[in-house]
Amino acid sequence: MLDITFITNDHKVISAPADSNLLRISLREKGGIPFKCGGGLCGTCKCRIEEGIENTDAVKKKEEKLLSADEIDQGYRLACQTFLTGSVKVAWEEVPKGGTGARQLRPRAEA
Repeated sequence: MLDITFITNDHKVISAPADSNLLRISLREKGGIPFKCGGGLCGTCKCRIEEGIENTDAVKKKEEKLLSADEIDQGYRLACQTFLTGSVKVAWEEVPKGGTGARQLRPRAEA
């Protein structure tokens, strides 16, 4: 068994078997990694492996397409593509409730 620490989710720690998929474990154990992959928003499960990057499998082609080389060098991965071989600590950017945070509302024009 390995430990996954979900830093952004109050440092919640869960145990999982080796070769577990990071996003599946997050969903099953309420780890909190945000995702909208099934809704066609590929790349929304982007997270950063803060500790234990050596305990992840190889970066996939899909990750190379959606993440920059600099992001990969900094430890960013797509949770849906990442399988674990040992313990890790993972963090992600908080997504505001009700949206992806990518769109900003404009003030209404005065009539």
